[in-house]
Amino acid sequence: MLPAMLKLIAKWLLSAAALLFVAYLYSGVEVRTFTAALIAAFVIGLLNTVVRPILVVLTLPVTVVTLGLFLFVINALMFWAAGGLLDGFHVRGFVAALIGSLIYSLMGVVIESALDSLFTKK
Repeated sequence: MLPAMLKLIAKWLLSAAALLFVAYLYSGVEVRTFTAALIAAFVIGLLNTVVRPILVVLTLPVTVVTLGLFLFVINALMFWAAGGLLDGFHVRGFVAALIGSLIYSLMGVVIESALDSLFTKK
């Protein structure tokens, strides 16, 4: 139980740091403070957990026709929605959301891989 909780907290903190890095790399995404990044990482995770699966099911025909590329649009919409909901996190438009979500997703894969290797039971 405790290792799972530690992994969740570490992922949240590293995801917030990843958002700050996205804002540093790309000017279309703005994060004012680390606290805003923590809240934004939480909201993005919440949107990806609750809203994203519903959108994936509703847009399944379009996703099949585009060979899965429409999933990038859904990820960008979740990223953009979080920017619209929060004060300290701002995304300048859909293209900025697409680029920002791609960078953030790539960093998420790296974070998840690192945490999996760190928290794997031996």
